[in-house]
Amino acid sequence: MGEPGPPGAEAPPPWRRGSLALLTDLYQFTMAYGYWRSGRHREAAAFELFFRRCPFQGAFALSAGLAECLAFLRAFRFSTADIEYLESVFPATTEKAFFDYLRTVDASEVSVSAAPEGSVVFARVPVLQVKGPLLVIQLLETTLLCLVNYASLVATNAARFRLIAGPDKKLMEMGLRRAQGPDGGLSASKYTYVGGFDFTSNVLAGKLYGIPVRGTVAHSYILSFTSLAEVNPRTLIPRHGKEPVDFLFLVETWLSRVCQLLQIPLETVNRGELAAFVSYAITFPQNFQGLLDTFCVMKSGIPNFCAVALALNELGYRVIGVRLDSGDLAKQSVEIRRVFRTCSKHFQVPWFEAVPIAVSNDVSEENLWELSQEGNEIDMIGVGTHLVTCTLQPSLGCVYKLVEVNGSPRLKVTEDKEKTTLPGIKRVYRLWDAGGFPCMDLMTLEMEPPPRAGQEVDFWLVGTTQEAGKVTPSAVEMLNRVYLKDGQVCQPLPSLVEIKDHAQASLNKLNPAHKRLKDAETYKVAVTEKLHRLLLDLQRGSQ
Repeated sequence: MGEPGPPGAEAPPPWRRGSLALLTDLYQFTMAYGYWRSGRHREAAAFELFFRRCPFQGAFALSAGLAECLAFLRAFRFSTADIEYLESVFPATTEKAFFDYLRTVDASEVSVSAAPEGSVVFARVPVLQVKGPLLVIQLLETTLLCLVNYASLVATNAARFRLIAGPDKKLMEMGLRRAQGPDGGLSASKYTYVGGFDFTSNVLAGKLYGIPVRGTVAHSYILSFTSLAEVNPRTLIPRHGKEPVDFLFLVETWLSRVCQLLQIPLETVNRGELAAFVSYAITFPQNFQGLLDTFCVMKSGIPNFCAVALALNELGYRVIGVRLDSGDLAKQSVEIRRVFRTCSKHFQVPWFEAVPIAVSNDVSEENLWELSQEGNEIDMIGVGTHLVTCTLQPSLGCVYKLVEVNGSPRLKVTEDKEKTTLPGIKRVYRLWDAGGFPCMDLMTLEMEPPPRAGQEVDFWLVGTTQEAGKVTPSAVEMLNRVYLKDGQVCQPLPSLVEIKDHAQASLNKLNPAHKRLKDAETYKVAVTEKLHRLLLDLQRGSQ
């Protein structure tokens, strides 16, 4: 569900063309018919989209998918073909006038409030607040959940990888081949970038969203060569020259010098691997990266790479790095860095000691943590399966619940207390403590006066039976803003880079206790006295 591509982009699949009005569950339409039959379809109503628990057993999530929700709402309407299909799946007794009414339905009376996309958000706090005619905003439920659930989950997953890796290491998303279908792959690339990744391997995502793309060679390329006789062409023009140089001969000369320095027998070096390196370096002399682990890293990959890199250096080029895809990544990175420093000093090539080292190999949150604890010389980490499939938690579990109809608050009461909703249209405020960290999200009824900095506030924590508490915020921020008013976008929408920057800024402001990936301190989410009393009154009335 990416944004429309630039002119000339390939046609999207049929289900992505035009409105996604039918991308929903059938029961939304059966309920809509029920509303229409009873004359309630135009009653003013409000729903809230939220999640009940923070993902990955953490204490926060990143909100994502807002821009796509707004694009969906602006295009929301039913085509003639949509109506004809609905008529075919509804009972023959369904009144034709209902389908005639659906032809007029759009989101022109719908309003949406939300926190800015990329904001840190917490359990039970509305991510989206949707107002409009009851029938219309009921029909929106499934699609809005689809657009927010995965986007927010994978952005949060990416943020966790970024927190472990730290700010200095580069992170590349490379999960397209393991993603849940083409659209899952595109969404993963887009929202992992929001969550803190630097690059993607996904070329279409780069084209559609402007995400920097990276990639060089796989083991298949290395294995396709068996001897130096397969190198063609074998010459390379120096960066600042005009006459071709026999590059293969130059590499072989450097290989002898490197092997002598590293005390590696020449016969242990795989010639097919060397041929692959040479051929690729001739093709991309300014973007050469060596994949080191097709054979033995230290006895073949490293001497072959160093020979090619130093030959390129002699002709005025610099390599962009090496990649490891197997073995003890931390240990090997330290050994490789030691070799680079040795070559840098011995051959008097200062930049060579800092050649970037990239790693991949089914990297998960757990083994990334282990890498960070061991100490390593890694500069870039490629993450695929565990990032895009969110293996630690496959769904965020967002829900979309009715909170008001015709000015009357609505409450879902169930034996499962976690599923009890909070009634009424609300405002959400983020309270900040004296240390400059957000300390509580406070929900009030829409018409209540806002909390003020420096003034004591009574609160009741959501989901607990504790007595009222008191807090005096040092600052107060109104969290949710109106982004759609009567079907029209009324806030400037940020670019993807701006959303990414906002996400990182939001995370940087979060208390470290709430950012811990294990045993994180639960962030406080609370309601005011009036909202608490309303909840209790409605609970008593339902008994």
